[in-house]
Amino acid sequence: MRFPPVLGLVAVLLASPAFSAGPGSPLAPGATLQKLGGGYEFTEGPAADKQGNIFFTDQPNDRIVKWDAATGQFSDWLKPAGRSNGTFFDRHGNLIACADEKNELWSITAKGKATVLVKDFGGKLLNGPNDVWVHPDGSLYFTDPFYKRPYWKRGDKEQDGEHVYHLDKDLKTVHRVVSDLKQPNGITGTPDGKTLYVADIGAGKTYRYRISPDHSLADKTLFCELGSDGMTLDSEGNVYLTGRGVTVFDRTGKKVEHVDVAEPWTANVRIGGVHHDLLFVTASKSVYGIRLRTHAAK
Repeated sequence: MRFPPVLGLVAVLLASPAFSAGPGSPLAPGATLQKLGGGYEFTEGPAADKQGNIFFTDQPNDRIVKWDAATGQFSDWLKPAGRSNGTFFDRHGNLIACADEKNELWSITAKGKATVLVKDFGGKLLNGPNDVWVHPDGSLYFTDPFYKRPYWKRGDKEQDGEHVYHLDKDLKTVHRVVSDLKQPNGITGTPDGKTLYVADIGAGKTYRYRISPDHSLADKTLFCELGSDGMTLDSEGNVYLTGRGVTVFDRTGKKVEHVDVAEPWTANVRIGGVHHDLLFVTASKSVYGIRLRTHAAK
């Protein structure tokens, strides 16, 4: 995330027309963008659990909020929350969170108990873990750009750049796997664990990598000429990028859709809902949803 009242409980339909989905668009026919809630400082990091509930962060207010897919209601799930940013559920139902307050990576149980997984690299503070994706085997990848925060009690950057890391499935050993990007931010991977997407928001590009058996990355390929704050995939392999609204590319890197969002910045996206066909959008002071004809990647 880069920073450019009380939550409502009822979804409010925006006064916007239905999208006219073109060929290849993942949007449901006649889909409209809905404002689900507002009154936040800056929304980020949505993650969907197995029931389709969405957990997202309101980082300036240091909380993780739960949106109930069945009722549409919001509730504070964890506060304080380590200034969490990007999040992702692991296979055991723990919420992996980029806890930006002390530049750490956390694992949070269903009862809200947090354990620090990573607090430094090479004996030096991380820049600030920003976004995370959990590999099917339980290991994970995370980005570490540097966005200086007003709440930090630390000095300047200690790492020699802004990189991408892998944490082994023992949740103890960290490896640097990408070191040639300007400012890696959004990250996601395919359900088969073979492909990783990393957005270099500083360079305005998104890359695709092949994940090797040892979890190193190979065959770096330019996927599209657009960076992203957060990102997700659907069941057809479409890639959703954020920033100015939501832009969707098919698996070949062809742009197939753009959803305008009437907010200064669209930070992140995740697919959830009861039927796992709702694109949930965290955008500045509000959160939105729009129906898809596709579903969450599984």
